[in-house]
Amino acid sequence: MKQIAFISFFTLLITGCYNQERDCKNFHTGTFESESYFNGELVKTKSFRNDSIEVDYFQGKSDTSRVRWINDCEYIGTKLHPKSMADQKPLHIKILSTDKNTYTFEYGYVGAKNKQRGTAKKIK
Repeated sequence: MKQIAFISFFTLLITGCYNQERDCKNFHTGTFESESYFNGELVKTKSFRNDSIEVDYFQGKSDTSRVRWINDCEYIGTKLHPKSMADQKPLHIKILSTDKNTYTFEYGYVGAKNKQRGTAKKIK
């Protein structure tokens, strides 16, 4: 019984002390390549972001969005020139973890429960 209590305590101690690195300010600006799933297939996007504007290059087309940072690790992207009703919906992007020049993020329409995940690499 003492061994089970010790193992349980030790496991809680190790998992409780683990903290994902989140140095999000390093990713506010730069050029990025990201991968995420879109309609069931893995897609790549290239983006340039300064503190308030993001230009995405996806499937041969470019799109410009206004960026409003909520905190160091979350921002809202709103397309400047929406072409459809769906394009008018702002996206909420949250950086979940960072590691040197990459980060893992979660994104979805503002207010929607369905979220997708992806990874991005800072190339400049």
